[in-house]
Amino acid sequence: MKQIDVCLTPDLLHLHQVENTIVVVADVFRATSCMVTAFAHGVNTIVPVATIDECRDWQERGYLAAAERNARRVDGFELDNSPFTYMNEQIRGANVAMTTTNGTLAITRSRQAVKVLVGSFLNLEAIVRCLKTERYDVMVLCAGWKGRVNLEDTLFAGALVERLKDSYAMAEDSAIMAWRLYEQGKENLPAYLANSSHIKRLQRLGIQKDITYCLQHDLYDVVPVLRGNALVAMEF
Repeated sequence: MKQIDVCLTPDLLHLHQVENTIVVVADVFRATSCMVTAFAHGVNTIVPVATIDECRDWQERGYLAAAERNARRVDGFELDNSPFTYMNEQIRGANVAMTTTNGTLAITRSRQAVKVLVGSFLNLEAIVRCLKTERYDVMVLCAGWKGRVNLEDTLFAGALVERLKDSYAMAEDSAIMAWRLYEQGKENLPAYLANSSHIKRLQRLGIQKDITYCLQHDLYDVVPVLRGNALVAMEF
């Protein structure tokens, strides 16, 4: 039986098998939620990069550029890390370069995988449907916060484990932990996350609407997948 594993932070990635595995990267607040929203609203490609300098290089080539550090937009870039930014008409047909504190770093570290998919609660069922057709093991890579574990990405991993548990065996305790956390909190995720560290960071910025939006399930039928150095929308 195929297996599903969970890596709770990119700093633990070296302990996991990435080759011959499909990696689903989750940065719920807010990078992967932004990416899913962007593709749902017609973006052409997103190039995820680890550093601000790389992002600026792509900007100089004519790409729209999004740069975030510590949950704030970096000066000199057109786009920020709010999913509502990616509902703008300027996104349709555009090529975007993006760097964020955690999410894009997690994606760039996963390049040795068979496939790298972008996951969020917003496209959870689309990810599930895609993975059920695959023959490879799956690992959910939680972007976390600067190398630390965070609750929201772990809950996404648990939600994915729950929906795939009849098709995939749980490989390690991290998958069981994530699943049980989701089972505890799924009836009211905003309340379950109320005291989490990143919720507090975002609330200090006055963006409660981003939090509420990112916790919605199955809003979009889109799966971003890494092809070369760019994310594109997977064709079903």
